[in-house]
Amino acid sequence: MLERLLTALQLLSAVSFLYYGVLCLVSADMVREFERYRLAKYRRVTGVLELSGGLGQLLGLYSAPLLLASSAGLAVLMICGIWARARIQDPWYLFLPAFVLFVV
Repeated sequence: MLERLLTALQLLSAVSFLYYGVLCLVSADMVREFERYRLAKYRRVTGVLELSGGLGQLLGLYSAPLLLASSAGLAVLMICGIWARARIQDPWYLFLPAFVLFVV
C-alpha cells in the first residue's frame, strides 16, 4: 500500500514538473512571472531543468539512482522558487505550489 502511494506521488510530481517545464518554455504568462521575479534570464533554463527532472522521475520508476538524482535537483529548484517568491515578498499562499512540490 505504501509503495503504491509513493509511486502515485512520484507520478504526480513527474507530471507536474513536465507540465510546468513546458509552460516555462512556451507560456507568455510565465514570461511575465519570471520578469516579476526579476529572473527573466533564467526562465528557459528553469523550464529545461523542470522537464529534465520530470523525465528523470518517470525513468526513476526503473532506476533508483536516477530517481534520487532528479528528486534532489528538483528539490533544490523548488527551494530556489520559494526564495524567489520570498525575495519579492509574495503572499504566503503563492509559496504553496513550490513548497508542496518540494515536499513531494
